[in-house]
Amino acid sequence: MQKNLFSLLLFFGLAFGADEPLQWGENVTGVVTTFDSTKKEIALTFDACGGSFRSSQYDAELIGYLIENRIPATLFINSRWIHSNPEIFKELAANPLFEIANHGTAHRPLSVNGKSIYNIQGTRSAEEVLEEINTNALLIEKLTGKRPLFFRSGTAYYDEQAVAIAKRNGVEIGGFSVLGDAGATFSADKVAYQITNAKSGDIILLHMNHPESGTREGVKEAVEKLKIDGFSFIRLSDVKNRLNPLP
Repeated sequence: MQKNLFSLLLFFGLAFGADEPLQWGENVTGVVTTFDSTKKEIALTFDACGGSFRSSQYDAELIGYLIENRIPATLFINSRWIHSNPEIFKELAANPLFEIANHGTAHRPLSVNGKSIYNIQGTRSAEEVLEEINTNALLIEKLTGKRPLFFRSGTAYYDEQAVAIAKRNGVEIGGFSVLGDAGATFSADKVAYQITNAKSGDIILLHMNHPESGTREGVKEAVEKLKIDGFSFIRLSDVKNRLNPLP
């Protein structure tokens, strides 16, 4: 394990040298934001961040609604949330409706030179990029028996070198094309508006760790409307061969 990690770090050190990244943001080269579909399909993705009491909460009613209505989703879960909610995590991981994805170890933006966003310090090297991804991936694999394919960083910010490191490590960066709840700050009406205006092939970013927010009611309203319009909902792994990474 340590030998493989060292080889990866050596490769990226040689490949990138001292060059500074050219891109920084949510939509950089290699990030997956949409998928191809000939049907009416949308991917619902939910982040669970952790790190404080407020961000380590769980919207049980939201997840209960998805289960009751057989709505599949991809859940991006941070290691701190897992440690705060171990039994809930096990239940979610055991439910075939849900795919468990990786939302990082310390909820950091993914950078090779420490770039920050929203006053959150990004990873500062290729080694820290891999640590942010792999520490939580190993935790998820230990608890579920399955290593997550998809990763979304804290803040969903990246530089293109960090994304390349992730992809060389066998990880897909799960971005988004529709900002569903803006960090669980949108009202229920705004969440519903964002989701119902999605197109087939869109990936929607939402949160499952803020029961006090408008996310739950917005999701419920939007899903019912989209079902009437003939849409179905998928997990990212269901369309892994039809994903569209940004050029």
